[in-house]
Amino acid sequence: MSVIAAAGCGSSHQDEFSSFDDYPVFAGEWEEMVYSPSSTRFSLWAPTAQEVRVLLYDAGQGGSAYKMLPMEEADGGMWKTTVEEDLNGKFYTFNVKIGDVWLGDTPGLLARAVGVNGDRAAVIDLDATDPQGWDSDRRPPMKGFSDMVIYEMHHRDFSIDTVSGIRNRGKFLALTEEGTATYLGEKTGIDHLKELGVTHVQILPSFDFSTVDEARLDRPQYNWGYDPKNYNVPEGSYSTDPYRPDVRIREFKQMVMALHRAGIRVIMDVAYNHTAMARGSNFERTVPGYFYRHAEDGKFADASGCGNETASERPMMRRFMVESVCYWANEYHVDGFRFDLMAVHDVRTMKEIRSALDRIDPTIYVGGEGWTVNPPQLPEEQLALKRNIGCLPGIAAFSDEFRDSLRGVWDDDSKGAFLIGKRGFSDGVKFGLAGGVPHPQVKTDSVDGPLRNWAEEPSQMISYMSCHDDKCITDRIRSTLPGASVQEQEALIKLGMTAVLTSQGIPFIFAGDEVMRSKLGVSNSYVSPDSVNAIDWRNKTVYRDLFDYTKGLIAMRKAHPAFRLGDAELVRKHLEFLPVPSDNVVAFRLVGTPGGDSWLNTVVVLNADTAPAEIDVPEGKYWIVCHEGKIDNVTGLGTVSGNKLTVAPRSAMIVHQ
Repeated sequence: MSVIAAAGCGSSHQDEFSSFDDYPVFAGEWEEMVYSPSSTRFSLWAPTAQEVRVLLYDAGQGGSAYKMLPMEEADGGMWKTTVEEDLNGKFYTFNVKIGDVWLGDTPGLLARAVGVNGDRAAVIDLDATDPQGWDSDRRPPMKGFSDMVIYEMHHRDFSIDTVSGIRNRGKFLALTEEGTATYLGEKTGIDHLKELGVTHVQILPSFDFSTVDEARLDRPQYNWGYDPKNYNVPEGSYSTDPYRPDVRIREFKQMVMALHRAGIRVIMDVAYNHTAMARGSNFERTVPGYFYRHAEDGKFADASGCGNETASERPMMRRFMVESVCYWANEYHVDGFRFDLMAVHDVRTMKEIRSALDRIDPTIYVGGEGWTVNPPQLPEEQLALKRNIGCLPGIAAFSDEFRDSLRGVWDDDSKGAFLIGKRGFSDGVKFGLAGGVPHPQVKTDSVDGPLRNWAEEPSQMISYMSCHDDKCITDRIRSTLPGASVQEQEALIKLGMTAVLTSQGIPFIFAGDEVMRSKLGVSNSYVSPDSVNAIDWRNKTVYRDLFDYTKGLIAMRKAHPAFRLGDAELVRKHLEFLPVPSDNVVAFRLVGTPGGDSWLNTVVVLNADTAPAEIDVPEGKYWIVCHEGKIDNVTGLGTVSGNKLTVAPRSAMIVHQ
């Protein structure tokens, strides 16, 4: 596509380029605002502009610019100017002129501080936003990605319930408060996370997004945040004062530091694949057409299902993404990134992101969704699809095969699977238990169609049964097994938790599933009110047994290296599936002593049948740690001798020889 077709009007600079491939790639340090008490330097990459100016404001909202400065064209498509005075606390926007038309104010592409609602960028000293002790903040130790246990949460969902005892409900600071509890004494907030034992918290989008009006926080507003506005700034509605640019930055850092001190790493959910809107976005008001892909008819392509898709394959968009994640890792000490619709992005960009993060810290996690909503405007072999994960070492993808085999397909809430006793899904469960890597005992041609291995290593597969998308597991079981008692529902959730937390992939838990969270049957609850989305902390008392069971599984996984081998060859060598009496039962044994780490031979049985299951095992004496919905890693639940195990209906059994 020609630049003129993308931008609409011609200009002398546009006429220089016949396609986006001809745009200059800036090679220097890419920063739009560099502050010092004596001067502030402004820069903007706008290679097709006729003119660019920067406007200075006293406030982040309202009023007119008190000064408007022309910028001078520099090398590589960059425009620059310097203001020789102390601008700390002032606000600014850029305006670009193309084809004799001013495109409108924008905080730029790389704004790192903004005023309320993110319409104006702010001049601040970033060092002054560091909370006390920030210099000594360190990532909690982690040997490998297979040691992870991820807990996905939304800031508001997690802490907005008044029963939580949290003061800063729905804010970044909610995760800094220690000693919070319900009126019945159950731990909430960060203490709940420590008690549960998770290693990573994955927070839904926390960058500045569009839909929540930060100037009207006196009225209830809700959104997941998958509508990006300013990618390099924390969201203001999660701060205690969205009008002060430093507050959201400092409070985000306080949250990260508090979680690190609790031994928990932080994963950010990032949505670089699309923006809240295309026309009028910061990208489009700066370099029209360049940052987005277009269909053959010239309209914005829409692989994201959100009205547009970004063009990660273009050098400056690729650089934008790489430098953005590195900025969050360096400035905010973020420990990992979950890429929304990762398959919209090209393989090369994701590899460069992995490589850049490796230079900072190779234990920084990268994972994402290996699918798209609609076909992107690139060949499949160039996209970060699940099927191409073999080309992306050190990057994980969600296993919808494991998810759907456990609880049923995502697009039909009425269809259940293994957990409710449906036949034909055991191969998909085995697939997930093996971490998605090829295994001689796992068939890959069943489960309603081809079941294809795509992970090279087990740490490239994310094991889960529910997440923020679609129904949470409690609602899913209620819709696929209507009439089931609460006790039956809880038993099936325990069974699913056992599968996820004994998988060789990276286990992933959706916030609240450990206390039978319900979203009242709402699947896509991205704008649903707190009455639907908030975690009801009273559930922790009512379903304490489920919480303790999940907590026990996590502790067992941490204690036994056999459940997190982290190597495909070790999985094939040491994970053996056992014969079972029914397709509603899956059993496996972990044997051997790889790498000098020794453990007792372990047998895991998942019985989704409504009748007891009898499993043949090697002759021996076995210590029972999990059975009939109970788990005890310390003293155990008893012993059994012989060559058979009898497993109760709709439950799991775990024994050590």
